[in-house]
Amino acid sequence: MSGPLLFITAFAAFIVLIILARSARIVSQYEKGLVLRLGKYHATADSGLTILAPLIDEMIKVDMREQVINVEPQKVITRDNVTVTVDAVIYYRVVDPVRAVFEVQHFGLAVTTLAQTNLRNLIGDKSLDETLTARDVINTNLRGVLDEATNTWGVKLTRVEVQKIDPPSDITEAMSRQMKAERDKRALILDSEGVRQSEILKAEGFKQAEILKAEGDAQARLTRATAEAKAIEMVATAAEKFFHERAALSRQLDVLQSTLTHNAKFVIPGNADLVAVLGLDSQTPPAMVPLRPREGREPRPPLPEHPRG
Repeated sequence: MSGPLLFITAFAAFIVLIILARSARIVSQYEKGLVLRLGKYHATADSGLTILAPLIDEMIKVDMREQVINVEPQKVITRDNVTVTVDAVIYYRVVDPVRAVFEVQHFGLAVTTLAQTNLRNLIGDKSLDETLTARDVINTNLRGVLDEATNTWGVKLTRVEVQKIDPPSDITEAMSRQMKAERDKRALILDSEGVRQSEILKAEGFKQAEILKAEGDAQARLTRATAEAKAIEMVATAAEKFFHERAALSRQLDVLQSTLTHNAKFVIPGNADLVAVLGLDSQTPPAMVPLRPREGREPRPPLPEHPRG
């Protein structure tokens, strides 16, 4: 084989090797390969080795992992004319690689611009206080708008978060003073409530103590009265049981003694109780007891004695 022919053969083999090398494509696990034949979509290649048709096929690789786009900070004016600095992050993943490639150009730039525009609209409709306290509402509304816009792009938004909402420094200082004043106010209110509750508890305790003391005094008086009544009842029962008859005789003796102090004489029947009291025998004949004449009257003659029988 002559030299020129050998050179041509070697050169052709080298060209074939280059063409074969360019025809072989390796698709990673997290990618999809879009095969374009003569500039038109032909097929989607999965992960692994794919051989393309030389000179007429080409491949576009699409990353199917979840990705994040950082929305650069921008100044936004709220409804009450306060300028705040806002930024956000957007998490998304490709669900349809064909539409993600052919339906939108520079998806990252498009969704970032759309997010900035909608952030201006959403925050511009709220006051500063509403903006600072309604972060979740802003995130939800922004995600709804972006989902609707990117629905035809073969991309699914998984999360949209507003990272920071920074008001100017003078507004921040004023807000700090306001928060401190509110905390001081709540502290004073809590102290006043504590003092008030303490006084109420003291008054309730004093009232309860007085009530218990009064109830104790009443119970003590009732107990003493019950004991005294019981004692009187026992004395009366004992007197009724043991001293009734003797008390009557004692009373009769008191009357007799009072009567005899005037040296008067009485006729006492033999069956009278007074005879037993005086210790006189009932068999002794009753004696005629002369009565002391009253002044101005003559004495009566003694009565004759009657024989017993």
